[in-house]
Amino acid sequence: MKISVSQIQRENFKGPFEVEETVDVSELETMNNDIRRIGPAQVKVLFTMDQSEEIFASMTIKGEMILPCARTLVDVHYPYEITADEVFSTSPYVTEEDLENEIHPVEGEVLDLKPYIMENILLGIPFRVFSEESNPEGAAPKEGDGWSFVQEEEPKEETIDPRLKKLASLLENKDKKMNSE
Repeated sequence: MKISVSQIQRENFKGPFEVEETVDVSELETMNNDIRRIGPAQVKVLFTMDQSEEIFASMTIKGEMILPCARTLVDVHYPYEITADEVFSTSPYVTEEDLENEIHPVEGEVLDLKPYIMENILLGIPFRVFSEESNPEGAAPKEGDGWSFVQEEEPKEETIDPRLKKLASLLENKDKKMNSE
C-alpha cells in the first residue's frame, strides 16, 4: 500500500485524508511464525498532518488467517481486526530520539505502509488458539507405532492395607491422647 506524500499534504488542507485498500500479505506465510495461510487484509488508513513535518496514520486492519490449534494442531480460522497508529516524518533530519520514539522516516516521495501493516499483523497473532471441535478430523494422533497417549487418572482414594489397619488405629488413638492433654 503506497501513497505519495504530496497527495497526503494536498488532501490534508481539506481535513483528514482516508484511504481504503486491500493489501496482499501472503508473504507472512513464508516467515518463521505460526501462520499457515492468510488472506488479503482490508486496510483503512486515516492520514493527518500537523504543522511540523509529521504524518500520522491511524490504521484498521481486518482479515482472516489460519493458525494451528495448540491442542490438536488442526487448522483454526482466526479472524482479526487490528488498530494501530504509526507516525512518519518527512524531515530530512530524523534524530536518534525520533527513532526511539518510533517515528519512521519517509524516504523519497512515496510512503509504503505494507511493512508496517505486516508488522502489526505479526504483533496481533495470539499466543494460542484452540479448535472448537472436540474430535477434529486431522488432529494429532493419539497413538502410533509403539506408543500411545495416556492421560493421568484421577487420584484414587487411599485405602489402607488390612494388615496395617490395626496399626493405623493405634496411631490415631495416640494422636487423640496427645491432643487432649
